[in-house]
Amino acid sequence: MRGPLDLTLLRTFLAVHRAGSFTGAARVLGLSQPTVTTQIRALERRLGRALFERLPRGVAATPIADDLAIRVAEPLDALAEVTDRDRFGAGTPAEPVHLAGPAEILCLRALPALAPLIERGVLLRITPGLTDDLLDGLRAGRHDLVLATTRPRGRTLAAVPLMDEEFVLVAAPRWAERIGPDRVAAEGPAALRGVPLVSYAEDLPIARRYWRHVFGTRLTERAAITVPDLRGVLTAVVAGAGLTVLPRYLCAAELASGALVPLLIPDDPPINTGYLVRRAGTADHPHLTLVHDHLVRAARTW
Repeated sequence: MRGPLDLTLLRTFLAVHRAGSFTGAARVLGLSQPTVTTQIRALERRLGRALFERLPRGVAATPIADDLAIRVAEPLDALAEVTDRDRFGAGTPAEPVHLAGPAEILCLRALPALAPLIERGVLLRITPGLTDDLLDGLRAGRHDLVLATTRPRGRTLAAVPLMDEEFVLVAAPRWAERIGPDRVAAEGPAALRGVPLVSYAEDLPIARRYWRHVFGTRLTERAAITVPDLRGVLTAVVAGAGLTVLPRYLCAAELASGALVPLLIPDDPPINTGYLVRRAGTADHPHLTLVHDHLVRAARTW
Protein backbone atom coordinates (compact mmCIF):
# COMPACT_ATOMS: atom_id res chain seq x y z
CA MET A 1 0.00 0.00 0.00
CA ARG A 2 1.56 3.26 -1.14
CA GLY A 3 0.53 6.85 -0.52
CA PRO A 4 -2.22 8.20 1.75
CA LEU A 5 -5.71 6.75 1.68
CA ASP A 6 -8.47 8.83 0.13
CA LEU A 7 -10.48 10.45 2.96
CA THR A 8 -13.66 10.04 0.91
CA LEU A 9 -13.18 6.27 0.87
CA LEU A 10 -12.53 6.24 4.60
CA ARG A 11 -15.64 8.33 5.35
CA THR A 12 -17.72 5.96 3.25
CA PHE A 13 -16.18 2.96 4.95
CA LEU A 14 -16.94 4.37 8.40
CA ALA A 15 -20.55 5.09 7.42
CA VAL A 16 -21.01 1.50 6.20
CA HIS A 17 -19.38 0.11 9.33
CA ARG A 18 -21.73 2.11 11.53
CA ALA A 19 -24.90 1.60 9.50
CA GLY A 20 -24.40 -2.11 8.87
CA SER A 21 -25.43 -1.79 5.23
CA PHE A 22 -24.50 -0.03 2.00
CA THR A 23 -28.05 1.28 1.67
CA GLY A 24 -28.06 2.77 5.17
CA ALA A 25 -24.68 4.38 4.61
CA ALA A 26 -25.89 5.83 1.32
CA ARG A 27 -28.77 7.54 3.13
CA VAL A 28 -26.42 8.99 5.73
CA LEU A 29 -23.93 10.24 3.14
CA GLY A 30 -26.46 11.46 0.58
CA LEU A 31 -24.99 9.14 -2.07
CA SER A 32 -26.46 6.43 -4.25
CA GLN A 33 -26.08 2.84 -3.11
CA PRO A 34 -24.01 1.88 -6.21
CA THR A 35 -21.61 4.74 -5.45
CA VAL A 36 -21.11 3.46 -1.89
CA THR A 37 -20.56 -0.08 -3.20
CA THR A 38 -18.00 1.17 -5.72
CA GLN A 39 -16.10 3.14 -3.09
CA ILE A 40 -15.95 0.20 -0.69
CA ARG A 41 -14.67 -2.07 -3.45
CA ALA A 42 -12.04 0.52 -4.30
CA LEU A 43 -10.92 0.67 -0.66
CA GLU A 44 -10.81 -3.12 -0.41
CA ARG A 45 -8.64 -3.27 -3.55
CA ARG A 46 -6.43 -0.54 -2.12
CA LEU A 47 -5.95 -2.44 1.15
CA GLY A 48 -5.87 -5.89 -0.43
CA ARG A 49 -8.31 -7.12 2.23
CA ALA A 50 -12.03 -7.80 2.43
CA LEU A 51 -13.70 -5.35 4.83
CA PHE A 52 -17.29 -6.61 4.82
CA GLU A 53 -19.07 -9.91 4.39
CA ARG A 54 -22.07 -9.40 2.14
CA LEU A 55 -25.25 -10.76 3.74
CA PRO A 56 -28.80 -11.16 2.36
CA ARG A 57 -29.66 -8.05 4.35
CA GLY A 58 -26.78 -5.68 5.00
CA VAL A 59 -23.15 -6.50 5.69
CA ALA A 60 -21.06 -7.88 8.55
CA ALA A 61 -17.74 -6.21 9.33
CA THR A 62 -14.60 -8.36 9.26
CA PRO A 63 -12.08 -8.10 12.13
CA ILE A 64 -9.89 -6.04 9.79
CA ALA A 65 -12.78 -3.60 9.31
CA ASP A 66 -13.37 -3.37 13.06
CA ASP A 67 -9.71 -2.52 13.61
CA LEU A 68 -9.72 0.06 10.83
CA ALA A 69 -12.88 1.68 12.22
CA ILE A 70 -11.27 2.08 15.63
CA ARG A 71 -8.21 3.72 14.06
CA VAL A 72 -9.99 6.18 11.79
CA ALA A 73 -13.15 7.05 13.73
CA GLU A 74 -11.73 9.67 16.09
CA PRO A 75 -9.76 11.71 13.50
CA LEU A 76 -12.59 11.57 10.96
CA ASP A 77 -15.13 12.65 13.59
CA ALA A 78 -12.86 15.49 14.68
CA LEU A 79 -12.63 16.63 11.07
CA ALA A 80 -16.41 16.35 10.72
CA GLU A 81 -16.85 18.59 13.77
CA VAL A 82 -14.76 21.30 12.11
CA THR A 83 -16.51 21.09 8.74
CA ASP A 84 -19.97 21.01 10.31
CA ARG A 85 -19.13 24.02 12.45
CA ASP A 86 -18.07 25.90 9.34
CA ARG A 87 -21.14 24.78 7.44
CA PHE A 88 -23.73 25.62 10.09
CA GLY A 89 -21.95 28.48 11.85
CA ALA A 90 -20.17 28.54 15.16
CA GLY A 91 -23.28 29.84 16.92
CA THR A 92 -25.47 26.93 15.88
CA PRO A 93 -26.58 25.14 19.06
CA ALA A 94 -25.59 21.49 19.37
CA GLU A 95 -28.26 18.81 19.50
CA PRO A 96 -28.28 16.78 22.73
CA VAL A 97 -27.34 13.11 22.57
CA HIS A 98 -30.02 10.99 24.25
CA LEU A 99 -28.30 8.07 25.99
CA ALA A 100 -30.26 5.38 27.83
CA GLY A 101 -29.41 2.22 29.75
CA PRO A 102 -29.39 0.55 33.16
CA ALA A 103 -28.93 3.15 35.89
CA GLU A 104 -25.90 1.40 37.37
CA ILE A 105 -23.90 1.21 34.13
CA LEU A 106 -24.85 4.77 33.23
CA CYS A 107 -23.75 6.17 36.58
CA LEU A 108 -20.67 4.06 37.28
CA ARG A 109 -19.28 3.55 33.80
CA ALA A 110 -20.79 5.72 31.04
CA LEU A 111 -21.02 9.13 32.72
CA PRO A 112 -17.46 9.15 34.12
CA ALA A 113 -16.17 8.12 30.69
CA LEU A 114 -18.16 10.80 28.88
CA ALA A 115 -17.43 13.67 31.29
CA PRO A 116 -14.44 14.98 29.26
CA LEU A 117 -16.70 15.43 26.22
CA ILE A 118 -18.77 18.11 27.94
CA GLU A 119 -15.93 20.63 27.50
CA ARG A 120 -16.12 19.92 23.78
CA GLY A 121 -19.72 21.10 23.69
CA VAL A 122 -21.45 17.72 23.91
CA LEU A 123 -24.89 17.83 25.52
CA LEU A 124 -26.18 14.64 27.16
CA ARG A 125 -29.70 13.62 28.13
CA ILE A 126 -29.68 10.46 30.24
CA THR A 127 -32.58 8.02 30.68
CA PRO A 128 -32.33 4.96 32.97
CA GLY A 129 -34.51 1.93 32.41
CA LEU A 130 -34.81 -1.72 31.41
CA THR A 131 -33.33 -2.93 28.14
CA ASP A 132 -36.51 -4.05 26.36
CA ASP A 133 -38.31 -0.78 27.05
CA LEU A 134 -35.29 1.30 26.08
CA LEU A 135 -34.79 -0.57 22.80
CA ASP A 136 -38.44 0.11 21.94
CA GLY A 137 -37.74 3.78 22.65
CA LEU A 138 -34.66 3.66 20.44
CA ARG A 139 -36.68 2.26 17.54
CA ALA A 140 -39.28 4.97 18.10
CA GLY A 141 -36.65 7.72 18.07
CA ARG A 142 -36.86 8.67 21.76
CA HIS A 143 -33.21 7.71 22.35
CA ASP A 144 -30.08 7.95 20.22
CA LEU A 145 -27.97 5.30 21.97
CA VAL A 146 -28.84 2.49 24.36
CA LEU A 147 -26.59 0.52 26.66
CA ALA A 148 -28.33 -2.86 26.40
CA THR A 149 -27.91 -6.03 28.44
CA THR A 150 -28.97 -8.18 25.44
CA ARG A 151 -28.24 -8.01 21.72
CA PRO A 152 -31.30 -6.68 19.85
CA ARG A 153 -32.78 -8.73 17.03
CA GLY A 154 -33.39 -7.56 13.50
CA ARG A 155 -31.55 -5.20 11.17
CA THR A 156 -33.15 -1.94 12.29
CA LEU A 157 -30.70 -1.62 15.18
CA ALA A 158 -26.91 -1.86 15.01
CA ALA A 159 -25.16 -3.22 18.11
CA VAL A 160 -21.50 -3.53 19.08
CA PRO A 161 -20.28 -5.58 22.07
CA LEU A 162 -19.26 -3.20 24.82
CA MET A 163 -18.40 -5.05 28.03
CA ASP A 164 -18.64 -8.39 29.79
CA GLU A 165 -20.23 -8.52 33.23
CA GLU A 166 -19.08 -11.33 35.51
CA PHE A 167 -21.63 -12.19 38.20
CA VAL A 168 -20.57 -13.00 41.75
CA LEU A 169 -22.49 -14.43 44.71
CA VAL A 170 -21.83 -12.18 47.71
CA ALA A 171 -22.85 -11.44 51.29
CA ALA A 172 -21.63 -9.35 54.22
CA PRO A 173 -18.91 -10.98 56.39
CA ARG A 174 -21.29 -11.92 59.19
CA TRP A 175 -23.46 -13.94 56.83
CA ALA A 176 -20.37 -15.54 55.28
CA GLU A 177 -19.19 -16.57 58.76
CA ARG A 178 -22.63 -17.95 59.63
CA ILE A 179 -22.74 -19.99 56.41
CA GLY A 180 -19.18 -21.26 56.96
CA PRO A 181 -16.12 -21.34 54.71
CA ASP A 182 -16.30 -23.56 51.62
CA ARG A 183 -19.78 -24.85 52.47
CA VAL A 184 -21.32 -23.46 49.30
CA ALA A 185 -18.66 -25.18 47.20
CA ALA A 186 -19.28 -28.46 49.05
CA GLU A 187 -23.07 -28.40 49.45
CA GLY A 188 -24.31 -26.07 46.74
CA PRO A 189 -27.43 -23.99 47.35
CA ALA A 190 -28.37 -26.13 50.36
CA ALA A 191 -25.71 -24.24 52.32
CA LEU A 192 -27.63 -21.01 51.70
CA ARG A 193 -30.93 -22.16 53.12
CA GLY A 194 -32.32 -19.58 55.55
CA VAL A 195 -30.19 -16.69 54.26
CA PRO A 196 -32.39 -13.79 53.01
CA LEU A 197 -32.12 -13.03 49.31
CA VAL A 198 -31.94 -9.46 47.98
CA SER A 199 -32.83 -8.75 44.35
CA TYR A 200 -33.66 -5.88 42.00
CA ALA A 201 -36.82 -7.61 40.71
CA GLU A 202 -39.44 -10.01 42.03
CA ASP A 203 -38.60 -12.67 39.43
CA LEU A 204 -34.91 -12.71 40.52
CA PRO A 205 -33.46 -12.65 36.98
CA ILE A 206 -29.76 -12.43 37.86
CA ALA A 207 -29.94 -14.88 40.77
CA ARG A 208 -32.00 -17.37 38.75
CA ARG A 209 -29.41 -17.31 36.01
CA TYR A 210 -26.61 -17.83 38.54
CA TRP A 211 -28.38 -20.78 40.14
CA ARG A 212 -29.00 -22.39 36.76
CA HIS A 213 -25.49 -21.79 35.41
CA VAL A 214 -23.43 -22.59 38.52
CA PHE A 215 -25.58 -24.97 40.53
CA GLY A 216 -27.51 -26.56 37.68
CA THR A 217 -30.77 -26.16 39.55
CA ARG A 218 -33.78 -23.90 39.72
CA LEU A 219 -33.96 -21.12 42.28
CA THR A 220 -37.22 -21.34 44.20
CA GLU A 221 -36.58 -18.86 47.02
CA ARG A 222 -38.54 -15.63 47.32
CA ALA A 223 -36.73 -12.33 47.72
CA ALA A 224 -36.67 -10.74 51.16
CA ILE A 225 -35.99 -7.33 49.58
CA THR A 226 -36.51 -6.10 46.04
CA VAL A 227 -35.20 -2.69 44.96
CA PRO A 228 -35.16 -1.74 41.26
CA ASP A 229 -31.59 -0.43 41.33
CA LEU A 230 -28.56 -2.67 41.78
CA ARG A 231 -26.85 0.08 43.76
CA GLY A 232 -29.66 -0.24 46.31
CA VAL A 233 -29.20 -4.03 46.33
CA LEU A 234 -25.49 -3.50 46.99
CA THR A 235 -26.18 -1.10 49.84
CA ALA A 236 -28.65 -3.46 51.49
CA VAL A 237 -26.33 -6.46 51.30
CA VAL A 238 -23.33 -4.51 52.62
CA ALA A 239 -25.56 -3.51 55.56
CA GLY A 240 -26.21 -7.19 56.29
CA ALA A 241 -29.64 -7.76 54.73
CA GLY A 242 -28.63 -11.09 53.19
CA LEU A 243 -27.02 -12.39 50.01
CA THR A 244 -27.31 -11.44 46.37
CA VAL A 245 -25.73 -11.87 42.94
CA LEU A 246 -24.10 -8.74 41.49
CA PRO A 247 -21.92 -7.76 38.54
CA ARG A 248 -18.34 -7.79 39.76
CA TYR A 249 -17.66 -4.25 38.50
CA LEU A 250 -20.43 -2.92 40.75
CA CYS A 251 -19.08 -4.44 43.96
CA ALA A 252 -15.34 -4.56 43.22
CA ALA A 253 -14.51 -1.91 45.83
CA GLU A 254 -16.57 -3.67 48.51
CA LEU A 255 -14.91 -7.01 47.72
CA ALA A 256 -11.49 -5.39 47.91
CA SER A 257 -12.24 -3.72 51.25
CA GLY A 258 -13.86 -6.79 52.80
CA ALA A 259 -17.29 -5.15 53.13
CA LEU A 260 -18.55 -8.02 50.96
CA VAL A 261 -17.32 -11.60 50.73
CA PRO A 262 -17.68 -13.92 47.73
CA LEU A 263 -19.52 -17.03 48.87
CA LEU A 264 -18.27 -19.09 45.93
CA ILE A 265 -15.59 -18.72 43.27
CA PRO A 266 -16.73 -21.02 40.46
CA ASP A 267 -14.43 -22.10 37.64
CA ASP A 268 -17.01 -20.90 35.12
CA PRO A 269 -18.87 -17.87 36.50
CA PRO A 270 -21.89 -16.54 34.60
CA ILE A 271 -20.98 -13.73 32.21
CA ASN A 272 -23.31 -11.38 30.39
CA THR A 273 -22.26 -9.25 27.41
CA GLY A 274 -23.51 -5.68 27.23
CA TYR A 275 -24.00 -3.86 23.92
CA LEU A 276 -24.04 -0.29 22.68
CA VAL A 277 -26.98 0.05 20.28
CA ARG A 278 -28.00 2.70 17.76
CA ARG A 279 -30.47 2.83 14.89
CA ALA A 280 -28.95 1.46 11.69
CA GLY A 281 -28.77 3.55 8.55
CA THR A 282 -30.09 6.81 9.97
CA ALA A 283 -28.46 10.20 9.67
CA ASP A 284 -26.88 11.48 12.87
CA HIS A 285 -24.89 14.43 14.07
CA PRO A 286 -21.19 14.44 14.96
CA HIS A 287 -21.77 14.48 18.72
CA LEU A 288 -23.80 11.28 18.59
CA THR A 289 -20.98 9.55 16.76
CA LEU A 290 -18.44 11.08 19.15
CA VAL A 291 -20.29 9.70 22.18
CA HIS A 292 -20.73 6.29 20.54
CA ASP A 293 -17.07 5.85 19.67
CA HIS A 294 -15.83 7.34 22.95
CA LEU A 295 -17.86 4.73 24.87
CA VAL A 296 -16.54 1.92 22.69
CA ARG A 297 -12.95 2.99 23.37
CA ALA A 298 -13.52 3.56 27.09
CA ALA A 299 -15.19 0.16 27.52
CA ARG A 300 -11.91 -1.61 26.76
CA THR A 301 -10.85 -0.79 30.33
CA TRP A 302 -14.16 -1.69 32.01
